[in-house]
Amino acid sequence: MPLYEFRCDGCGVFDMWRSMSESSNPANCPDCNERGKRIFSPPMTLSTGRIKKVSAEPQLITRDLEPKQPRVQYHSCSRPWMVGH
Repeated sequence: MPLYEFRCDGCGVFDMWRSMSESSNPANCPDCNERGKRIFSPPMTLSTGRIKKVSAEPQLITRDLEPKQPRVQYHSCSRPWMVGH
């Protein structure tokens, strides 16, 4: 059963375990027993152990506009179908 978040106008946010078939139905607040409306919360994800470095300044990425060597090398031989051999 998934854990859903609901908001009560008087008490605030509360969590409740419910089946997926009951996910869109309103839930009663455990404190004041008023109806609470379901709110969206992002799903929990498991970490893979990789830590992404976050810096305050953006990184400057430089790229060469022209490649160092052309992709296709043309030869001056009389057999054009033999290019690259």
